[in-house]
Formats: sequence, C-alpha cells, structure tokens
Amino acid sequence: MIDWHSVDTVLLDMDGTLLDLQFDNWFWQQHVPDCYARQRGLEQTEANRIIHDWITSHQGTLNWYCLDFWTAELGLEIAGLKRAAGDRISVRPGAEAFLQKLQGSGKQVIMVTNAHRDALHLKLERTGIDQYFDELVSSHDYGHPKEAQAFWQHLQRHLPFDRARALLVDDSLPVLHSARQYGIGQPVSILHPDSSLPKRLDTDPFPAIDDFLAVLP
Repeated sequence: MIDWHSVDTVLLDMDGTLLDLQFDNWFWQQHVPDCYARQRGLEQTEANRIIHDWITSHQGTLNWYCLDFWTAELGLEIAGLKRAAGDRISVRPGAEAFLQKLQGSGKQVIMVTNAHRDALHLKLERTGIDQYFDELVSSHDYGHPKEAQAFWQHLQRHLPFDRARALLVDDSLPVLHSARQYGIGQPVSILHPDSSLPKRLDTDPFPAIDDFLAVLP
C-alpha cells in the first residue's frame, strides 16, 4: 500500500487519522446541540436541526474548523466545552507505534491539520503525540483549509519538500483529492476514523489503512 522507498516526507492528519474521530463527532453532533438547547430554551430536535444546518453551511471552509468562529456564532465558549470533555480524546489503535517507528526512520514527519490551534493544543496535551513530529501545521496558520490548493502552496513555501516523494495520510476524501491535485505522491485514507461507527465501505480512488501496524516503515 505504501512505497516507503519513495517517501521522504510524511504528512499526517490528526482527527480521524491519528486520533479517534468519535470525540469530535460526539462533540459537534450531540454535546454542542445539547448545550445550545439548554442555553436558548429550545426543544432538542430544533437545536439539533439548527446546529446541523449551520455547521453544514460552512463545511469545507476554514470557519467550519474555527473555534473562535463558532463561539461567536453560537454564543457558546467552544474551546472551554472541548477542554471540559477532554477525557474523551483518544489515540487510534497502532497510531503511536506508527509514529515511534517514523521517528527513527530519518523521514521528515509533519502534522497537517485543519484543527484550530486551541483544539490542537488540547489534544496534544491529552495525547503527547507532538513529540513525534518535526513540525505541527494548522491550516489556520495559513488562512486556508487543506481542501484548498492555497494550503499546500503555503505549506510548500513554509516547509519545502518534494511533493512527489511525500505521503499524506488523512481521513478526509476532499482533502486527499486536493493533495493529489497538488501533486502529493501518495495520498492514503483511513478505513475506520470513528470507532463508534462501522468501517467505511469505499475510499476510492485512494488506498486506505485499517491497521497502522501493518504499514510500518
């Protein structure tokens, strides 16, 4: 699945790739609507509909990932809510062993995440996975999400690398399509980003990792 002999740079997503996406799905689909319903005195079904429609309307944009934006829009202190629920954050099976192996491989290892810096700091505090990376990049640093070509252009200028000899592992198919368009040599998906949901049936046209331990360099 991965041709390690053709990889000099490893680009790794965080949520749904290294960390279990169950936390974020629970947070945005259940916890935030619950808090919003209590704050506004709404029926739960109405709050669920409002939050779902609101978030969906910003999907794929930097706002979708921005805690400051949602704090202002919803009148909820989103970063504080995330921190209070931080014990739910967990690393996906095999991910830390994979990172440990990469650390000794001589390859450049870069985290590329759409997570807001506040969320990134919280998750690094909880998991300690930052120790395995040469660089940690949030799309908020560049003002463009990974779905946009501008993100990859900024990344290339900031941390020059040979795109043809780069591996990207990411659970987002739109992000993988964007990376492939930019010329990233090996875009690879994740079969089971959320442990509370069934594995994906289709990640075409990208190969997908189920077990990190099966693809160690």
